Amino acid sequence: MKSNICKLNEDLTCLKVVLAEVEKVTAYNALEDKKALRLRLLAEELCGMLSGLIQNFSGEFWAENIAGNYELHVELRADNMNIDLREELISVSKSGKNAAARGVMGKIRAVAETMLLAASDPTMPFALPESEFYDYQGFNMGVGYIDPKMSVEAGYIYSWSLCSYKTAVEEKEDAYAELERSIVAKLADDIIVGVRGKNVEIVVKKSF
Repeated sequence: MKSNICKLNEDLTCLKVVLAEVEKVTAYNALEDKKALRLRLLAEELCGMLSGLIQNFSGEFWAENIAGNYELHVELRADNMNIDLREELISVSKSGKNAAARGVMGKIRAVAETMLLAASDPTMPFALPESEFYDYQGFNMGVGYIDPKMSVEAGYIYSWSLCSYKTAVEEKEDAYAELERSIVAKLADDIIVGVRGKNVEIVVKKSF
């Protein structure tokens, strides 16, 4: 099934609608309390991150499932970006602040913001190491951490995967400890962030 589509904008009350829609999905599928709570917690973590993003970018949210495989979808529109915001995000990328983002969801937000910047102007060479805008720890914290086959099948120009990120930082003590403390890293089967055309998609996956 696919839920109703919820509009996302700077009015943060839309996030209450998102959580209500997730509750409807769990009720419709008669999920037992423990499973319903896990999906709700993932939705809350997602909304916490979105509260910053949707002040600058509009978009849509929906949930869907096939049998026990659930996905929480967010699609943000990069064409909302103005010149001032673009310059601010470029400054953040160049400064390396993306790499210093706190918490797993903070890092995912940093990846999403940089991907929104890339989607707004595909001519900017973010994915090239020689580019002045390239921040290996910040953006490629995402770009290299996904199965290329999956990225191609999904039609993403750039993409990031929580699962691949986990594998990549297993030997990095601080980064791995951060994952161990994260609710979303423990509960989600994967989180994908990808650029498709002028939009950036965030997909939280959970199977029961």
